[in-house]
Amino acid sequence: MPVQNRWSDSDAQEAIASYGAQGVGVDLALRTYSARLLGADPQLVLHGGGNTSVKTTVVGLLGEPISVLCVKGSGWDLGTIEPQGHPAVRLEPLRALRALDALSDEAMVAAQRQNLIDPAAPNPSVEALLHAFLPHTFVDHTHSTALLALADQSDAAQVCREVFGERVALVPYVMPGFALAKACAAAWEAAEAQRLAQGGPELEGMVLLQHGLFSFGATAEQSYSRMIELVRRAEERLGQGQHTLQPVVLPEPQAPAAALLPILRGALGRAAVIVGCPAHWILALRDTPLTRSVVDDARLPDWASRGVATPDHVIRTKAWPLVLPPPPAAADRAAVDPGALVAWGTQVEAALATYLANYRAYFTRQNQRVGGGKTPLDPLPRLLALPGHGLIGVGRSAADAAVTADIAEAWATTLLAAESIGRFQPVNEDDTFDMEYWSLEQAKLGKAAEKPLARQVVLVTGGGGAIGEATARAFAAAGADLAVIDLDGERAAAVAAACGPRALALRCDVTDSAAVRVAFDRCCAHFGGVDIIVSNAGAAWTGAMADLPDAVLRTSFELNFFSHQSVAQAAMAVFRAQDRSSGVTNGQTAPSGRLGGQLLFNVSKQALNPGANFGAYGTSKAALLALMRQYALEGGDAGVRVNAINADRIRSGLLDDAMIRDRAAARGISEAAYMGGNLLGAEVRAADVAAAFVALARMERTTGAVLTVDGGNVPAMVR
Repeated sequence: MPVQNRWSDSDAQEAIASYGAQGVGVDLALRTYSARLLGADPQLVLHGGGNTSVKTTVVGLLGEPISVLCVKGSGWDLGTIEPQGHPAVRLEPLRALRALDALSDEAMVAAQRQNLIDPAAPNPSVEALLHAFLPHTFVDHTHSTALLALADQSDAAQVCREVFGERVALVPYVMPGFALAKACAAAWEAAEAQRLAQGGPELEGMVLLQHGLFSFGATAEQSYSRMIELVRRAEERLGQGQHTLQPVVLPEPQAPAAALLPILRGALGRAAVIVGCPAHWILALRDTPLTRSVVDDARLPDWASRGVATPDHVIRTKAWPLVLPPPPAAADRAAVDPGALVAWGTQVEAALATYLANYRAYFTRQNQRVGGGKTPLDPLPRLLALPGHGLIGVGRSAADAAVTADIAEAWATTLLAAESIGRFQPVNEDDTFDMEYWSLEQAKLGKAAEKPLARQVVLVTGGGGAIGEATARAFAAAGADLAVIDLDGERAAAVAAACGPRALALRCDVTDSAAVRVAFDRCCAHFGGVDIIVSNAGAAWTGAMADLPDAVLRTSFELNFFSHQSVAQAAMAVFRAQDRSSGVTNGQTAPSGRLGGQLLFNVSKQALNPGANFGAYGTSKAALLALMRQYALEGGDAGVRVNAINADRIRSGLLDDAMIRDRAAARGISEAAYMGGNLLGAEVRAADVAAAFVALARMERTTGAVLTVDGGNVPAMVR
């Protein structure tokens, strides 16, 4: 979609009023407003990219006016930035730095921090000096995909001059930092001097070749509108290009993503362990006409070797994607030939090994070029190109993988647009390496400690109920990514939304084994695989066994036993695909790097302490307990841990308010006394059950266990 000018005078005034009520001045309010307009358009800015600034005045402690540069701070995203996301830095000391011939990164960061008005503010952008050295009040910087398609050409300067005329200054590629700030200031001054001498149009911006676009102005609206107009001109030129595709011949149809991604995920895990990284990674597939145009083209290997659209992206995608072998053919999911998948998995591992070797060679030659001393980053790919399917982002979480996939789509957009008017020619290997191994760029990724269940994909059945919801939320709080399954699709969606923007909600009748397989396929296509199953769905039917209709008993077993078997079978199929059946029998140890998996069952106390007139429920739950033990017995060699929760008297769909009243009345006690009828004298909550599931998931050397969560019920104790 062409870029749109979304400036609104009424919205701008509303921002002034709203931020003004918080004590924010007009300049910073408008800076925040227009920065968010830029950040809301992925064709301009992606995930923390770009930066914006305004030069204004603040009042010091003694009432003195201080000229400051309010510039985007580290860790802020333009799409959601607030006034505090533009920390104020004393302007004149920054400008004075231009007199230096050189300035190290460390000294630059120190100088910027020393001149912060608020010492607790985040680090100013690495391009703060560039903003400071320019004279304009408002300065905007984006990595517009349309602009990059022009700037990533072998003759980029000529192309950009033809498109923009004398409206912009052109700056050859220089790595961000002090040197780039000086180069941009000199380029602007030279262009301005030429304009004044020749009477040309007012300069509206700067094109940093193979990097991005700056616009500037006296007002927020002027700088923003100039950015939009310059990008519009780039789009206009690209509209005159000729898109020519050279599709390769692929088997039709290909094996579905749900069959392929777990194999990829497992291969990544094994490679990750070898290079000293965690085994678990999340995948985000982008199967769109855009990505298919790239991955299904005969030129893909060449395109993949060219590099990133802008050097800023290298920390997310690395310098090049891993090009995967085409998948085998399959009419549908059930028709996938297991032998063909095994053969394809072998090809994937070979391609991955080649990628790792190429990355190590890249690091070695580049480290020698810069004099040694660099510590290698992990060599794992972050972007995969899968013919027949699309581009796949790899990340530590679903959100992280989605960011990489977004950047991959921007790369594909830039690549195809650039090829339509010439040749996609981004920065060379030397410049890419310098950016990838630049400490200030790596700092953008953050080094926060991961939560205990980060990188894990958890699927919860019965996720819309009280225990299911509490369990999903607990796993999300522990860092896991969630798939929430429930017969009530709306409840599943509500719970998933509470677990994060990338959580998956699925409506599924778990008593339908085909529907269960479809749900697992969708989970695998969304995350790349699955790690932990909380098989929680259940319901109770009452009645004495001697009088119980067969239909009732069978219905109870369908939900409370057979559905758990269907879920467990589907899960085991994914676990085996991820590890390529790496579990070794005869007491041998499975290869390192296997992902294994976990099955966690909600058994309930009825399996151990049956109640009168609850036979349909108790017998099916007793069978479920036996099923858990059988899976523990058979799954250990494959690294699959299997455990259960024995819970009692939890307010839920099974034990609702009406049933609690009836049971309390029948015993002649209060509802509180009934719910707290245990050794601790305390009601057990759904959150307690959820905490127990999370605890079991973290017990790495426990399988075949039953963890009791009932406040102390002697007849239900495991013995």
